[in-house]
Amino acid sequence: MKQHRYRVTLEYLADADGNPQQREPLVFEAGSHDEIIGIVEMVRRRELLDAQTTAAFVVGQKLFGEAVLENRSNPLFSEFWPHFLDFMKKLKGSVKQ
Repeated sequence: MKQHRYRVTLEYLADADGNPQQREPLVFEAGSHDEIIGIVEMVRRRELLDAQTTAAFVVGQKLFGEAVLENRSNPLFSEFWPHFLDFMKKLKGSVKQ
């Protein structure tokens, strides 16, 4: 399957108490059948959530969704797959309104 390719960088800024943290960033590459940045922009225009939450939600969901899609026959995801599809239909419906 053709995929858009992304490099994801996660930097640990502070712990739960607000103390700055110095750790190497987590960097990895991932693919998606969707163009994720465009989807973030589209969902932001709907103003369902604030801009930061929208970016975190969409990026997380798209990366998670791709892993589920690629491994939907894996017993870890097989029971979850139908529920995930239902969720995606509802999400797409709320964004397109």
